[in-house]
Amino acid sequence: MEEKKETFTYTYSAKEQEEIKKIRDKYAPPTKAETTLEQLRRLDGSATKGAAVVSLIVGIISALTMGVGMCCTMVWGEKLFIPGVIIGIIGIAGVIAAYPIYDRMVKRKREKLAPEIMRLSDELMK
Repeated sequence: MEEKKETFTYTYSAKEQEEIKKIRDKYAPPTKAETTLEQLRRLDGSATKGAAVVSLIVGIISALTMGVGMCCTMVWGEKLFIPGVIIGIIGIAGVIAAYPIYDRMVKRKREKLAPEIMRLSDELMK
């Protein structure tokens, strides 16, 4: 008796092929080098990331400090009123200082990155 092997083949649709490729690309080792445009975008984004983190930390800590000062003046009685006002003013000053800190840090980082950004953009514009 001859044994007959039946095979079954299935072809995925284009949409499923795309999804399979995306999943596979997540696990494949990186093969292509970073393009010039990607490098330009990465450098431009890095100019603001660090400054944003620092200014957010300063702003949050200052807002919490201002809240402690408000608690001292409104909740914890007359003994802590003057220290509460002083603590609140320190908190307000920190909140006000958060944006100038951000602005100054971005400006310094952009000055540092300017030659590389100009070189990459000139390369792309040619």
